[in-house]
Amino acid sequence: MDFDLTDEQELIRATAREFTDNEVVERSRENARNHRFDLELVAKIAAQGYLGAIIPAQYGGAGLDYVSYGLIVEEIGRGDSAIRTVISVQTSLVCSAILKWGTEEQKLHYLPKLCSGEWLGCFGLTEPESGSDAASLRTRATRTDSGWVLNGSKMWISMGNHARLALIFAQTDPTQGHRGLACFLVDTDQPGFQPQEIEHKMGLHASDTASIALEDVEVSDSEMLGEIGEGFKVAMSALDSGRYSVAAGCVGICQGCVDESVRYAQEREQFGRPIASFQLVQAMIADMAVKTDASRMLVWRAGFLKDRGRPNTLETSIAKLHATEAALECANAAIQVHGGAGYVDDHPVERYFRDARVTTLYEGTSQIQKLIIGRAKTGINAFVPG
Repeated sequence: MDFDLTDEQELIRATAREFTDNEVVERSRENARNHRFDLELVAKIAAQGYLGAIIPAQYGGAGLDYVSYGLIVEEIGRGDSAIRTVISVQTSLVCSAILKWGTEEQKLHYLPKLCSGEWLGCFGLTEPESGSDAASLRTRATRTDSGWVLNGSKMWISMGNHARLALIFAQTDPTQGHRGLACFLVDTDQPGFQPQEIEHKMGLHASDTASIALEDVEVSDSEMLGEIGEGFKVAMSALDSGRYSVAAGCVGICQGCVDESVRYAQEREQFGRPIASFQLVQAMIADMAVKTDASRMLVWRAGFLKDRGRPNTLETSIAKLHATEAALECANAAIQVHGGAGYVDDHPVERYFRDARVTTLYEGTSQIQKLIIGRAKTGINAFVPG
């Protein structure tokens, strides 16, 4: 693997960094304070081409490679994880699933609208009683003369209140387990699709998170993504892409913690000298720097494999596990470097800490990543009950 970025990748990275500094950072604190989902900023993100970065140009995307996509997500994640979530959900979960599993007609109909930001999408997998065990979905899809009717509920759905398109995973035959799952492309503009905002979150205050009730939601046969029984595969392939973007965003959090800690430590004086001269402060910054570089290299490795079409589920899980845990550890250390100043939102490190916490939960918890890694190394599936 060549660790030198191409000239194009360097330009993409620099452009994303400049955009983040000029557009994202200046809005992040007020958006978090006001719990505001910033649609104006989402439109600017779309105009940059970031909502369809890895989607081919023929479908309205930017046609970038995964390493370039990771660079973009890292920079946006450094600025604000809430707006990074928009990119991750729209691009990695929704668009990548349609690109991989959709018919040509579905791709041409949905992808240009999603890549341009005309439509937002959401990924309806998690339910109140089904998180890590995706095969135990209770949402039901019932056959009708004209297609399907969906009934059930979804939980913790990013952008669920603003999405025009929802990927809804449902069980067509409970006796079949994961082989009965199907994924449906649901138009949210109908009475039976009822989202409700989830409030009082620990972090991601500027992100839209919803619970969704599905009451006799009608979909046609042409709105099924893939075939009956392929829903589980659709979800897992989308999560492979989603975990990559979450990991890349967490590298941004790590880098932000390093940058902010170095800046503060150089300016803050105690005992007549900058605290950057204290050995224990330098040790904390050094630990953050090591975690940041290690996380970035793991993300780049996963992106390298994705760009070559090689198996990467293991490497993506390793990157996701390491980068999310590192982000939480770096944010904790960054607050320690800042002392009391880090406990309030005058500095972004307190937001880094709150926003990083959920990354070890969604797109597969850290424990699920360890089971994926353990299965790959031992050949034994710990997901199957003994």
